[in-house]
Amino acid sequence: MCMNVLAYGETKAGEKFKFWTRTTSVSQHGGAMQIESPIAKGQVLQLMNEYNLKKALARVVSLRIGKEGEVIAAFEFVQGGERFWNMTFPASGARGFRKPMPRGTKTS
Repeated sequence: MCMNVLAYGETKAGEKFKFWTRTTSVSQHGGAMQIESPIAKGQVLQLMNEYNLKKALARVVSLRIGKEGEVIAAFEFVQGGERFWNMTFPASGARGFRKPMPRGTKTS
């Protein structure tokens, strides 16, 4: 799911950064987003959700190169992640709903 977020913080060298980006994935524990600044694994940054203006503190847990050469950072919430996305997620291990098939229906 794509969500617009503002990411800001400070690099390990002490340089401040701030940029708007989009997530490529979200979960109740964090997500993944495209990044423009030199961010390192383990770095903590602030996020602000454009939709509801909620803020959260997040830690970068991994970095990878996307399909089009962009850098994708996976992150986990450290503080303030509750209801950051303003949505409800299914419980871990939950199965999706299935429509029962009428009796006597043949499957191929």
